[in-house]
Parts: sequence; C-alpha cells; structure tokens
Amino acid sequence: MSITVVGSIAYDAVTTPFGKRERMLGGAAVHFALAASFYDRVHVVGPIGDDFGETDLDTMRSRDIDTADVERLAGDTFFWRGEYGWDLNSRETLDTRLGVFAEFEPKLSETSRACDVLFLANIQPELQLRVREQCDRARFVALDSMNFWIEGAREELLRVIGTVDCLVLNDAELRQLTAKPSLVSAAREILSWGSPDHPRGGPRMIVAKQGEYGAALITPEGFFALPGYPLETVIDPTGAGDTFAGGFVGYIAARLHEEDLSDELLRRAMAHATALASFNVEEFGTERVTRLTAEEIAARVRELREITHFSGDA
Repeated sequence: MSITVVGSIAYDAVTTPFGKRERMLGGAAVHFALAASFYDRVHVVGPIGDDFGETDLDTMRSRDIDTADVERLAGDTFFWRGEYGWDLNSRETLDTRLGVFAEFEPKLSETSRACDVLFLANIQPELQLRVREQCDRARFVALDSMNFWIEGAREELLRVIGTVDCLVLNDAELRQLTAKPSLVSAAREILSWGSPDHPRGGPRMIVAKQGEYGAALITPEGFFALPGYPLETVIDPTGAGDTFAGGFVGYIAARLHEEDLSDELLRRAMAHATALASFNVEEFGTERVTRLTAEEIAARVRELREITHFSGDA
C-alpha cells in the first residue's frame, strides 16, 4: 500500500507556558507524513519557498517519505505564529503568512495519483476536490478541514465530503457543520448523507478529535472512544491533530491488503493514532516524533489497552 498526503509544509513560531520556538518545521502534511511513515510509504504533495532548508526535507526523507512532489517555488514558505496559554486546547493565532501556499495548485505525479490511501489535509475544499478526482484509484480516503472553510466555503466542502470515506474534524467543527447540539447527533447527521436516498453522499465514518480528552469514532454500526494518553509533561500541541490523523490513516493503510475495514481494525487504528499524538505534544513541533521508534509506539498502545480495560459485572 502507499499513502499520498496533500497539504501544507510550513515553518511555525510557537510560544507556550513552557518555552518557545521562533522557527520550526511544521505544516499539516509534515506532521501527518512523519506519523504515517511508521506504517507505510508516504508521498507528500505541497509547496515550499526559497527559504525552505534542505535539512528540513532531509527530516522527512530520513523516514523514507517521498518528497518528489514537494514543489519549490519563488517566495517564502507558509508561516504561522501562535501562542498557547495554560489551556493548551486553545491557541491564539498571532501571524499567518501564506507565502507560496497562496497560489498552490497541487501537481501530482503518477506515483502520487496511484496511491491506495489518500489524506486530504486542511486546505481549500476546491483544491481537495481536484486532488480527489485525480486519485480515483484510492481504496480509502480521509479528509480534514476547519471552521474557516465550514463558514466560508461550505458548498465546496460539502461536495468533497461526499467523495471520501472518513471525515476527521474536532467536535466543535462537527457541530458547526451540521448545526447539531452534540458530537453524536452531528456525526449521525453526516453519516446519513451517505444513505442511498440522500442526494449529497457522505463518509462512512467520522473521527472526532477532542484534544487532551481523546478522540471518538462514529460509524453507522456504533460508537468508540478513547481518552487521551495521560501525560505528566505537555509542551506543545501544535500538529497533534495531524499526527493523530497520520497514525490513524497510516495504520489502516498498512493493513488494508490483508484485512477488511472492520470495526476491530478501526479501533486499533484509533489506539495507534492516540499514542502517536501523545508523543507529539511532549516536545515542540516535530522534535519528539522525529526521534520516535516503533517500539515506543507499541509500548504506549499496550498501556492504552490496560488503561481502558475493565472487567466484571455492571
């Protein structure tokens, strides 16, 4: 199997109560790819500027991530500056400079188009749809978005949602998208769009990111949730959601050739995603995940299993 991810490659400047970084590797496609690369071959599609360092490309290449479709353009790389207070579930954006990302037109090689699994990271819905149409052989497609597109490009977003298997949003975004009062009712509404008598079409599963409180998986057959891994040290949550998505999608990609997309497989994918996201927040940006090992991930997944297991009568 192979995975293609289309999204931002960026530099971030972040301040938290525990320190700061003025220029660190970031972007949705980068965080996703580093996580997914533990499970399968990842092809990254996205633009970088003249200022993007070769050593940062080497960070991805060191994980055997294919950067052939990373396009270097004249101008500056996408830049984001943000600050977190003691509530690390929320942040304040202080500066956003789109740079070369403002004119981004995804160019996919035949290798990227031939992917088995596709992740449409948080970019303009119109661009997501163009990429989806090029990757018509993908067996599993997941999509992330944000409140900005829900409010400002709703119709385009709804069109692309109708073409994917899995929608990944946080619970507030799910409620905004559907005008439903709860996570479950919002997810059920979106799942209903995929019924044969509904004209829009919709995904067959919803993954709701809930920050430090964990994540939930809602399918037509049921509901599954995991808490966030209990951490004593949390430094920087930037990129945790994309790292979670990389773990979830990557785990699925590695097993689609031998397993059906069963509830059991999805639950295991949620556990791996939760473990990876927990490592991401232990240090700034990509610092912890770039040093991470498969053995550390497996050990944390086993701990999650113990934490969430109980027995006995009601």
